[in-house]
Amino acid sequence: MIKVLVVDDSAEVRTAMKRIIQRTADIEIGDEATNGLEALVKVEQEDWNVVLLDIGLPDLSGFEVLRRIKRQKPKMPVLIVSQYPEESYAAEAVRLGASGYLAKDMVCGQLAIAIRMVSAGLLYGNSVTA
Repeated sequence: MIKVLVVDDSAEVRTAMKRIIQRTADIEIGDEATNGLEALVKVEQEDWNVVLLDIGLPDLSGFEVLRRIKRQKPKMPVLIVSQYPEESYAAEAVRLGASGYLAKDMVCGQLAIAIRMVSAGLLYGNSVTA
C-alpha cells in the first residue's frame, strides 16, 4: 500500500484528491496538512511513501517546504501538485528535489499514475521526463 501525505491549504482540493485515491486499491491517504509547518512536523514523525505538496501555502512556500523535506529525508518522494503552469515551475521543483510536477487541472486523470511512478523512484511530468 502506498501511503500518501496530502499538503494543501484548500479543503476542496484535499477532498478531491481523497475521492480520486479512494478508487484505487493500492494507494491511501495517510494524513493531511493544511500548511507548510504542519507538513514538516508530519514528515518528521512518519515516513511517507509520497508527499503531495502544493506550492501556494499560507505560511511557507511549497518550494521552501520541499527544501526542508529533502534536508530532513532526502529519499522521500515529493510530488508537487499545483495550479501554476508546469512550464514555469516544474524544472525548479525538480532541481530542488521533487520527484515530479502535476498541474491541478490534470489531477483527475493522472494523480494515481503520478503517485505510483514517484513511489517507484521515477520522475513524473512532461517537463521533467523528456
